[in-house]
Amino acid sequence: MTDYGSAGEDRDGSGILIPLHEARRARSDLPVTFERRELDQILRIYGHMVAAGEWRDYAIDHLKDRAVFSVFRRTSEVPLFQIVKDPKLTRKQGAYSVIAATGAILKRGHELARVLAVFDKKLKLVT
Repeated sequence: MTDYGSAGEDRDGSGILIPLHEARRARSDLPVTFERRELDQILRIYGHMVAAGEWRDYAIDHLKDRAVFSVFRRTSEVPLFQIVKDPKLTRKQGAYSVIAATGAILKRGHELARVLAVFDKKLKLVT
């Protein structure tokens, strides 16, 4: 019979304490990425636009301070739109934004679905 009551600190499975500033520094070295649900929403919009013949290519950049999903009409051109996730702006304007080729911010917000609504087709009245 084994007695684990007195050997709590001597066991190999005990936790190791590390300073909080070291844990934050190690975490900050990782690039910002899109999560699976975010990519699902973005790729759903991308699929609709490809089917409509408006977009043809994309690129994903995971940078230290932000993640960028760039959309191209042709591969050799500048991106038509950039969908940006910037965690530093989460408490201010919102982490997500859609930026046009001119650099103008089309929409910014806290929820990705609402920001991606800028790509929804508007119904037009035909006379």
